[in-house]
Amino acid sequence: MLFSGVHFLMPENQSLFDWGANFRPVTLEGQWWRLFTCCFLHIGVLHLLLNMYALLYIGVLLEPYLGKTRFLSAYLLSGIAASVTSLCWNDLTISAGASGAIFGMYGVFLAMLTTNLLDKSVKKSLLISIGIFVFYNLVNGLKPNSGIDNAAHIGGLLSGLIIGYAFIPSLMKYENKAIKFGTIAVLTVVLSVSTSFVYKNIPNDFGKYQQTMNDFAKNETEALKVYQLFQYESDVETILRSINVGIDCWNRNLELIDSLNDLDLPNEAKSRNRVLKDYCELRIGCFNLMIRAIEENTDAYDSEFERYNQKVDAIITQLTGQQ
Repeated sequence: MLFSGVHFLMPENQSLFDWGANFRPVTLEGQWWRLFTCCFLHIGVLHLLLNMYALLYIGVLLEPYLGKTRFLSAYLLSGIAASVTSLCWNDLTISAGASGAIFGMYGVFLAMLTTNLLDKSVKKSLLISIGIFVFYNLVNGLKPNSGIDNAAHIGGLLSGLIIGYAFIPSLMKYENKAIKFGTIAVLTVVLSVSTSFVYKNIPNDFGKYQQTMNDFAKNETEALKVYQLFQYESDVETILRSINVGIDCWNRNLELIDSLNDLDLPNEAKSRNRVLKDYCELRIGCFNLMIRAIEENTDAYDSEFERYNQKVDAIITQLTGQQ
């Protein structure tokens, strides 16, 4: 990321997005792999170092009990569970970091501390220290504008608790590989099925909105091609056909705007939609005026064209200011 020009302390949202951050509108539109990649992406080097410190602390304590295979599988499974939880909770948050997976490891250890697997002489002190760590970080994530994805923390912690309890039988029979790998396989299947179900049922109104806006832009580009013909094409029939195609494009855009009425969108998007509708209606009026001017072979509508263009320019300025 550094070699590609990403800032090492405060990377921009676009950089995080480009490198695989979790973002509901696109993750739910087929880019499911972001559920995995966001677990290894960090918002600057300080974020990375803090997470690595937390992972080192829990890893030194936990890995000797779990072994490498259980530790790695728990880390990956809880990380993906954390990403899915973040996806459910956050509409427009760009999420990245290993903290969800790390909270999962703390959840695993908390589950183990409530059993008889660990010696009583160490359980109480560890339970208190880890409990304080988890509680402090969750409360810290509740602060307004903290920038912390608490949903991922909670999702990772809860999934870690479940994974931890699921590992108990295999830890009691540590050398039995069938139980160990069978447990990991079952947990993987359960996570895959539940993730797939949640993934398909999370509403993604803003993702649909973005796709609609992409279609709107394509229609707009097609409609505005008529202005190029005025410069290079003298055949009247060709120009009239292009104008009529443009009118069809603007009407399709009006239908696209109307299709957004049933979506749960931010007020800013709803306001923008009303402006876009006015924009399309102005364009249709202007294009119809073009047809009349060409068919009547007159420049009597020039002042009316000017009024249309002034209104269109004002809307374009307004839309640009909203972006």
